Amino acid sequence: MFRSRRWGLVRRLWRHRCTPTPGSRGQTEGPEETLNALKASAHNLFKRLRDEELEVLVQALASRGRWDVGCIWGSRSELRLGKQAVAPQVLLCRLYRWPDLRHAWELKRLCFCEAFWRRAGEGASLCCNPYHYSRLCNPDTPPPGYAKAADPPRLQIHEGGNSEHRHHSWHDTTISRNTIKDGYWCKLAYWEHRARVGRLYAVHEPSVQIFSDLPKGSGFCLDHLDAEVHSDAVRRTRGKIGQGLMLSQEQDGVWAYNCSEHPIFVNAPTLASPSARSLAVHKVPPGYSMKVFDSERTLAQCSPTPGEGPWDPDSARISFAKGWGPRYSRQFITSCPCWLEILLNRPG
Repeated sequence: MFRSRRWGLVRRLWRHRCTPTPGSRGQTEGPEETLNALKASAHNLFKRLRDEELEVLVQALASRGRWDVGCIWGSRSELRLGKQAVAPQVLLCRLYRWPDLRHAWELKRLCFCEAFWRRAGEGASLCCNPYHYSRLCNPDTPPPGYAKAADPPRLQIHEGGNSEHRHHSWHDTTISRNTIKDGYWCKLAYWEHRARVGRLYAVHEPSVQIFSDLPKGSGFCLDHLDAEVHSDAVRRTRGKIGQGLMLSQEQDGVWAYNCSEHPIFVNAPTLASPSARSLAVHKVPPGYSMKVFDSERTLAQCSPTPGEGPWDPDSARISFAKGWGPRYSRQFITSCPCWLEILLNRPG
């Protein structure tokens, strides 16, 4: 009759869980055994958290990451999930975001998490907020639901692009905050088909959110840009942007995190192998992150493909919801209703 506040929080947390689909990747036990093991592990983790932290977790889940409620600090010690040991952050990410998640190395901590700025292994606790993590999207390993086509003969390209021969030259792609002390590290240009909408947006902070609709959001809001009458395709696509994406300048390069509920598609020089004769287009599903510029890789400078519109060897291009290239009806990014160009301010 007199149930505690903690009991109510735990009950709400359990109701927020994701329901894994039958035959999920990595599922080795029966559905009932898996559910029981997950429930036991989750309740063991809840016992480690204070009431205040449980409340923060409820808020994070209710908003689905639409606003940041802060870190949720828990013990680093692993928990038992059936016959396996699992890290606390993996358990919560599996419980609330990705039921098929198996290992900690599949996750990337986001730059707005306080723990992001700590040294590895520093402190007795770690952040367990599932919305402070994304899943890694490796360019060499397509995410679920997206398979590579076979490489065409004599060409070492694995996705997208034009198969004609290109001439390459080489440049250093290192991005250093020390070399850009007072200025911006990139500028953003928003396009609808072939028309640029609004002015260039200079980014000075280490990270920036690009969005159409985000409560309590700050950054590059696309809805604030003046534009001509939108086509039906543009209106439909803009309606899918939502929380959009977050770009962050980090020690190893520039990362893009897909915060929206629809995929984004990325095209950047350092995502292609040095032997490729064209640039690849990569699909980044919701909740995934990809390094769009790699500071340790050499930039293969290609000539622009005819019809592709504006092109810069120090730029990346990201389309919202709609892909382009040989796999799609749109061959060029200028055929995509809504897309973004990232212009890096590299040291000369």
